[in-house]
Amino acid sequence: MRATFRKFTALLMSAGIAAAGITSAAQAQQAQQPPQGWFKVCSKQEDNDICNVQFIRTANTGQLLTAVNLIQITGKVNRAIFQIAVPTGRVIPAGIGMQIDGGQAQKIDYAICLPDRCIAEAPLSDALVASLKKGGELTLTSINFQNQPNPIKISLSGFTAAFDGEPLKQSEVESRQQQLQEAIEKRREDFQKRLQEEQEKAKQGN
Repeated sequence: MRATFRKFTALLMSAGIAAAGITSAAQAQQAQQPPQGWFKVCSKQEDNDICNVQFIRTANTGQLLTAVNLIQITGKVNRAIFQIAVPTGRVIPAGIGMQIDGGQAQKIDYAICLPDRCIAEAPLSDALVASLKKGGELTLTSINFQNQPNPIKISLSGFTAAFDGEPLKQSEVESRQQQLQEAIEKRREDFQKRLQEEQEKAKQGN
C-alpha cells in the first residue's frame, strides 16, 4: 500500500510542479492579471481518483523554490497528505517549519530527497485545511546546508476557491506549460543580453 501511494504522489508531484510553475512564470509576463497561484488538478490512476491542490514558486530560471501539495486520493486507496517540496542541500533533521499568519510554527518532517528536491510530508487533516482557508499567509522555513533559515512566504489568497472549486482542464494545464517554457526562455535571453552588455562596458572601461 505504501509503495502504491508513493507512486501516486510521485506522479502528482511531477505534474504539479510543471503546471504550477507555469502560473508563477505567466504572472511575470502578465502582471496586469491578478495572482492565480493556487489551483487544483485531478486525474484518475488505476482504481483511484486523485486531486491535488497546489502552489509552486519558482526562480526566474524556472528552478523550484518551494511547492505545496494537498493531495487527496479516493477509491481503492483512501489517503490525504500534505506535502512541501524545497531544493536539495537542506538540513534534514530540522524539517520544514510551517506557520500560518502569526500562529505557532509546526515542524513537518522530510520523507524523501530526490536529485532535484526534498519532500516533507504530514497527514492532511480537516483542521489544517480549515486553518489554511482562514489564514492570510503561509510561511515555510527550511534550513540550508550553511545552517541558515530560508523562509518562503506564500499568500493564501485564492486557496479556498481552488480547494472548493473545479479542477483545471487538461487544455488549461497544457497552455500554462507552454507559457512557462516561453517565459523561461525569454528570461534566459534577457540575462544573456545583460551579461553581454556588462562585458562590453567592462571592455570599454579598460
